[in-house]
Amino acid sequence: MKIDVLTLFPEMFEGVFGHSILKKAAEQKAAQYNVVNFRDYADNKHKTVDDYPYGGGAGMVLKPQPIFDAVEDVKSSSEAKSRVVLLCPQGERYNQKKAEELAAEEHLIFICGHYEGYDERIREHIVTDEISIGDFVLTGGELGAMVIIDSVVRLLPGVLGNQESHQKDSFSTGMLEHPHYTRPADFRGLKVPDVLVSGNHAHIEEWRVKQSLKRTYTRRPDLLEDLELSETHKKWLNEIKKEDK
Repeated sequence: MKIDVLTLFPEMFEGVFGHSILKKAAEQKAAQYNVVNFRDYADNKHKTVDDYPYGGGAGMVLKPQPIFDAVEDVKSSSEAKSRVVLLCPQGERYNQKKAEELAAEEHLIFICGHYEGYDERIREHIVTDEISIGDFVLTGGELGAMVIIDSVVRLLPGVLGNQESHQKDSFSTGMLEHPHYTRPADFRGLKVPDVLVSGNHAHIEEWRVKQSLKRTYTRRPDLLEDLELSETHKKWLNEIKKEDK
């Protein structure tokens, strides 16, 4: 996957792309990162990329020309069809399903804005996806882009090593993940549930599913509204609801 990031602050991405899973993905050639300062594409002497909004109002608006030219340039270096992602509070709420959708692409372009907003012609003519990572406002789109890139790259084949790791993550199954425990089995009198050290894998799997159901019901019941549950899972969920009363 080729990932281009258009930003006014390219230095922000040096640490993110140079460590942990994102670095590993680049070393494995699963992902290739390219950070572009779209100020370099400004066609005026002072390299300004923003201007006052027509009709008046507070703040400055990003001009279309530098971003149009930057997107067209990075597109020309890729033979794959590009998805152009605009980080924006008005965009669709980001979730794991969207991460999986983007992970199937070969070329992603992220536009990180600043100031009051974007010239509307950017949205209308070069963007394929508008994404928000939550109902709050950040100074710019860089942090949002980092979150999305991290969540997408870890889904690429071979990046995590164990392919099951992301398949059983919270949200990937539609439910929150079950509790995890590791050694020692008894820490300061706090013991690991007996079922996990029983060696009975069928019982362990049943326990994990029940715990996922319980955690989802108590913490994010909204997730259960769109989840297709088997009859067995429905029975377990009803038992959990009775216990909660």
